[in-house]
Amino acid sequence: MAAGDGLCDERAVAALVEDGPRYVRELMDWGAAFDRGPDGTPELALEAAHSARRVLHARDATGREIGRALWERVSPMANVRIQAHARVVSILVEDGRCAGVEFLQADGTRAPARARCTLLATGGAGQVFSETTNPPVATGDGVAIGYRAGAAVADLEFVQFHPTALKMPGQPRFLLSEALRGEGARLINASGEAFMTRYDPAGDLAPRDRVARAIVREAARSGGEIFLSLTRLDPAFVHQRFPLISEACRRAGLDLARDPIPVGPAAHYAMGGVVTDLDGRTTIPGLFAAGEVACTGVHGANRLASNSLLEGLVFGARAGAAMRSGAATEFRLKAETTVRLERAAHSSAENPVVSALRRKSISAEDARAVMWEHAGLFRTADGLRTAIARLGPPAADEATTITVGRLIAIAALRREESRGAHFRLDYPQRDDSRYTRRIMETVN
Repeated sequence: MAAGDGLCDERAVAALVEDGPRYVRELMDWGAAFDRGPDGTPELALEAAHSARRVLHARDATGREIGRALWERVSPMANVRIQAHARVVSILVEDGRCAGVEFLQADGTRAPARARCTLLATGGAGQVFSETTNPPVATGDGVAIGYRAGAAVADLEFVQFHPTALKMPGQPRFLLSEALRGEGARLINASGEAFMTRYDPAGDLAPRDRVARAIVREAARSGGEIFLSLTRLDPAFVHQRFPLISEACRRAGLDLARDPIPVGPAAHYAMGGVVTDLDGRTTIPGLFAAGEVACTGVHGANRLASNSLLEGLVFGARAGAAMRSGAATEFRLKAETTVRLERAAHSSAENPVVSALRRKSISAEDARAVMWEHAGLFRTADGLRTAIARLGPPAADEATTITVGRLIAIAALRREESRGAHFRLDYPQRDDSRYTRRIMETVN
């Protein structure tokens, strides 16, 4: 609730923490192999903004291990059909209800997949930005096709920029897990000075949004690069605990345990997405969503570290149960939550420069650069208007990253305050009198 900076839906948080242990135990019963201590009990890690060690992990590949366990559980089931490498391009809506999806087959033709219930579980949208820790497939497709079909989306201005991605020319922006700092790694400037307490009393374990902004400010203040240092830790422990990160650094010519590792922020996680209730129902009957593509309000304005895997586990299970039950219950907006449903505007405050920019089409690659420059860690009204103009009005054949980028920029322009991962240089203070609410968007 504290990390969410005043916007967490308390009922969603309650569902997460109350259902979490049950589903984690179930996952372990299915064979998920989390790290354990000498006495056989789960070995727990500490990450930023946590007050206690609470994070289960499998070395530094926890998501991969969860995926392995779930795949081995599901793939042998006779009633499960896998359609590999199929790209969903639209949602089928008939008589106001989701009737399935349309997808591209390997030969480029389109085919329908019809179902009584459909679940969006397409993950995040980091590829909207040129600097991201996300894989190439994280292009926001679920948010875009849900929005185009008429589903409400919300909280898209809240994009989490992870503070510590590997920052070396020619190398991918590999995520350097927050668990590194949880185990004692320190952020230092080019002079070897630990600087985080200058910006936040919680130091290296401050919430991600504050650490990310502190890194950018310290780089500007000191005129040099920022590094992550693990030299205070035992090298054998470092390489044993973080084998994938160690290997990624080795490929870049660095020793994780001994060398200062150059780091910088990169787009990492979208708190917003397709609006759902606590059982995954969207505003389109028959369409469900879970995981990063969804927005339950559980993360508020800034996700607490390691809650993404837990969210997928808990709300994925709740959505599955609701889909299976066949209950006729439909999504209803909570009466006590103040929201504003509106159609996406494409720009405001027209001027000759904006009008000229609007007439030019933009590539997905250029759009990613525009979003990083104008809708990244530090935002202003002028920059966001420029981004909206450069992205242009919606087009039927535009890349999903452009659709999602436009929605992010519009939402960020509308929220005239700074809260959590959303920071406006022209409105640097949190404004509880106007913005302790989620603002939803719909195309209808």
